[in-house]
Amino acid sequence: MASEPTPNPQTERIPVMQRILDNPFLLLFIGVVFPAVFYIIWGIMELVTIPVAR
Repeated sequence: MASEPTPNPQTERIPVMQRILDNPFLLLFIGVVFPAVFYIIWGIMELVTIPVAR
């Protein structure tokens, strides 16, 4: 009976999403930067749409 070879832990690649979700500092960075950039862009769009006073 031939047994299946077990994968070597050193050669097995960790998926990218698992590496991102396992890093709390990266999650903190993403959680702060994405909303900040979103609100800055939203604020710029609001300023551009304000009509010019005459």
